[in-house]
Amino acid sequence: MEIERKFLVPTLPDVLERYPASVIDQGYLASTPGGVEVRIRRRGEACFLTVKHGAKMSRTEVEVPITPAQFAELWPLTHGRRVRKTRSELPGEGGLTIELDVYADALEGLWTAEVEFADEAAARAFQPPEWFGREITTDPDYRNEKLAREGKP
Repeated sequence: MEIERKFLVPTLPDVLERYPASVIDQGYLASTPGGVEVRIRRRGEACFLTVKHGAKMSRTEVEVPITPAQFAELWPLTHGRRVRKTRSELPGEGGLTIELDVYADALEGLWTAEVEFADEAAARAFQPPEWFGREITTDPDYRNEKLAREGKP
């Protein structure tokens, strides 16, 4: 189970370069109107096939490692349904990690922050930092799968 909240970021924090960052390439193999998504992702040398289900703060997530060769074989099947972003990991209050995504290509200028939680009570109690913008956790226009298909809202 994945429990996370997602926010738009209107202005990037000036301390961003102090924290680790990596490029993520992800493409969508399939999605259904009921909220099931099947994607592949490459982050550095690590590659994964992921299935997610749900459209709320808590979603089912199953992630399976795949080889770079398997990723390369599946990647062409995601044509027209891809996202490229650079993810930085910043420390948050209470030991939380803020995953700040800076999107590239057709999504350039879009910045989001995600925070994952151990349980829903912690997620509901979370007070976002001042530099976070509007919450988009349940906004379907900001789901990565929709961004990959349709671009910026």
